[in-house]
Amino acid sequence: MTADAGRIELAYRYSAAAYWFLERQCHDNVDERRARQRDVTRWSLEIVRGVRPDVQAFTNLLVQFPREGVKEPAQTAPDTVVFHHERVIVVGNRYDVPLQHATPFLVADYTETSTSRDEAGELNAPYYLHSPTAAELSVFRLGDGEYTAVRPNAAGRHAMPELELEVGLLGEWVRYWFRGELVPLPGDVLAELAKLREELAKAKKQ
Repeated sequence: MTADAGRIELAYRYSAAAYWFLERQCHDNVDERRARQRDVTRWSLEIVRGVRPDVQAFTNLLVQFPREGVKEPAQTAPDTVVFHHERVIVVGNRYDVPLQHATPFLVADYTETSTSRDEAGELNAPYYLHSPTAAELSVFRLGDGEYTAVRPNAAGRHAMPELELEVGLLGEWVRYWFRGELVPLPGDVLAELAKLREELAKAKKQ
């Protein structure tokens, strides 16, 4: 590590420590819908990662990055951050952009009010997703320095072709489709596995 990188790492470490101290002191309980949506997203993208290792998702990750004219690093901790990178992304309690080899590809928020869209723009994240309620979903694509809405396709889903993903509302949740197929949740996978085992057991008896 160079001297400059060492100074950056130290400064970012102190900033992260201050952030998490304040987060613990001023913690608000995450509402049930938001916590559940975080899980739905993480579970879905972990399944996708089994086929596309370059799709790497993290929940409530503190992302620190430089901001012009400000000495201290800027900070954002969106509900979900997705990276699109061939190398494995290794994080602890923070992700320091100047010291890493990838920047966020998708930033997602499930709060009614959010400043993460501006922060996602500063990070040059190609996509920003916002779902403030179970009935609302907006996806934006970065181009020419600003975000424009990604219009839903004929199936009512917003495409992110770089990841072979589509995202849309299904029931109360933001769900993902990979290569045109709905990504199952772990409970669905277990139920299907149990069904297959039952059918196999019946076939053996016959």
